[in-house]
Amino acid sequence: MRLNLLLLLTVLLVGCATTPRSQIQRPPDSVPADAIITQRGVLTVLGRQFTLNGYLSISATGGKRLIVTENFGGVLADALIKPDGTVHVMRSSRAFKSKWIKRYIAADVECLFGIGSRTDCPGQMLSPTHFLIERRWYRLDLRIVETKPGPQPAAMFDESKAEKP
Repeated sequence: MRLNLLLLLTVLLVGCATTPRSQIQRPPDSVPADAIITQRGVLTVLGRQFTLNGYLSISATGGKRLIVTENFGGVLADALIKPDGTVHVMRSSRAFKSKWIKRYIAADVECLFGIGSRTDCPGQMLSPTHFLIERRWYRLDLRIVETKPGPQPAAMFDESKAEKP
């Protein structure tokens, strides 16, 4: 009995011998405060790969607006992340349900383009324009194709234009 208790106590104190996941460490000021960023990515879910395009509008005062499209231009996800961190799903699709957009897509945007450091940004920054996000259920290989600095239209950041649930 004492041996079992000692063994249990040892396991609890030592913990698991797993390697910690690497976290994305993006340098501050690596993107302009106001810009539109064109992205291309490959999303791998359960071994299946999907190519995606993304258009991220960043406003110093309005937040971030990400529109994810398929190759033929159909909108798969449209999310608005306000400066206070609230997420508004502007449009969802069968491919990306509203709760997935809020939980995963918004979190990935904040990891890569948010202010401050986040503690749950698993992946790597392979170059200033190439990121690899690796979460439990998916992997996103994302590249920034183009960054156009400049103010964005205020209408892009108006949450009242969101789809009705």
